[in-house]
Parts: sequence; C-alpha cells; structure tokens
Amino acid sequence: MQPAVITDEISQEFERALDVMLEYGVRAAELRGLWGTNVMDLDPDQRERARRALRSRGMHVCGIASPLFKCDLHPRAGGEARGPLHLAVERSRDQQLTLLEHAIELCRFFETDQVRIFAFWRGGVPTPAIYDEIAACLRPAVERAEAAGIVLGLENEHACYLGTGAETAPLVARFGSPALRAVWDPGNAFMLGERPYPDGYEAIRSYLRHVHVKDAVRDADGSGRWVIVGEGEIDYAGQFRALARDGYTGYVSLETHYRAPSGDPEESSRRCLEGMLRLIAAATR
Repeated sequence: MQPAVITDEISQEFERALDVMLEYGVRAAELRGLWGTNVMDLDPDQRERARRALRSRGMHVCGIASPLFKCDLHPRAGGEARGPLHLAVERSRDQQLTLLEHAIELCRFFETDQVRIFAFWRGGVPTPAIYDEIAACLRPAVERAEAAGIVLGLENEHACYLGTGAETAPLVARFGSPALRAVWDPGNAFMLGERPYPDGYEAIRSYLRHVHVKDAVRDADGSGRWVIVGEGEIDYAGQFRALARDGYTGYVSLETHYRAPSGDPEESSRRCLEGMLRLIAAATR
C-alpha cells in the first residue's frame, strides 16, 4: 500500500504541504483545496502552478478529491449544505455531469485516473427506492467514466446517503463496472455507528480502490471526535494488516481532521501522518 495525503489538511499553501509530505517520504498528493480554492475551481494559472510544484519535487497526484454528487437528491427550499464542501460551491443534481467533464479534464492535466464522488446528502437511511434513484443518477456518470478511461471512487460519507461500508457496497456491486469503485473511509463509517474494521471493511473490501485515514473516539454524550491516527477507537492496526494480507497496492491517504490543542493544521497533520506511517510499517513488516 502507498501512503498519500489530502494536501489541504496540512496547509492551503500547496507548496508548503508538499514540502511537509516530502519530509516523511510521501510523494502522492490527493487534491482538494489549494490556496483557499477548491480543486474544481482552480483557474488556469493555479493549475499550472500546482503542476510545476509537483513536478519540481518529483511528486504526483493520486486522485482528484472532487465534491461530485455532494448535493440534494431531491430539490428542497434553500438552506445551507447538509455537510462539508471544503471550499467547493454546491451545485444542483442537474449540474453534476457538467462538473464531471471538468473533473475528467483535471485528471488528464494532473495525470491521474481517479475522481472521488459521493451519493447525495443524507435524508435518512437509504431505502431500496433510494438505491434505485441513486443508481439511475450515477449511471450516466459511470458510462462517461468508462468512455474516458477513469475511475469514479465512491466515498462512504456520513453526511451522505451511503455512509458506511455496508451501505456503499451494494451500490458499487450493482454496477459491476471497473469505472465505479469504492473509496473506503473508516472514519466516516465510525461516525455513523458502523464498526469500521472488521465489519465495514468486510462489506467493502471486494470493491476497494482507495482508502482515507482519519481516527476518532466516541465521547460520553455519543458524539464522535477526531483524534491522532492510532489513538482512537478505529482498529487501524487490524485494518492495515488486513489490507496487506489482501494484497492491496493502492493508496492510503491521510485526511487528518484532528486538531491539536494549538489548532495548527500542520502540527495536527504531522502527528497523524507519523501515526499512520508507523501503523503501515508495522503491518507490512
């Protein structure tokens, strides 16, 4: 398995984030926010600056962390987004295929083949009818991805309809397409009450394309709280051993979320990256 980092968890200053990653020997960057702008909204000069920064350091992009399908499945009156958008502008369901075309352009520009997607803002437990509707909405996107030779990585997101391994696997299985695979996020599954390893992983393992890493604990009031990777309730030691056992050769990408007492995202990410790398090393000895 190959370590990576969602760069804006370290810093919005892209070059600084890359330099910190290199200190730890991590050369794969997942792109979401750069210089206070979502990756989907970078202008041509910003894109070129990012590519130069990567090439000059001998680094590469492992995926475009887009907000695709982070929108309402059914129209509703006004209001704020139902979950985090990470600098992105929320777009309607009808705008998602146009957004996908831009994501494909970004894949070609940054020489990667993966676009992260979601399954609409959560409006309760997904029913068979909801699964049918999500599948119908995603089908044109999957067909376009097949034609373009890219992979849509469907992330389980606790703010979206498919938030656990058990919820996400049936949708990916329904398509049976190499262009739709799973981005497995144990932290998001934990927030919805699933035991990420082994339960969530056993559900999703056959469809795995990419892994996000963030750790959490459950406080006395039942709420989840992000912590340093390796210090939470998610069995990442077991998770990484299972990935190694199963021959997983893809990326495991740090998505820190934890904040140190100082509030500094770089310090927080350093501590989490150190924890993640220790666990990977132990699992792959």
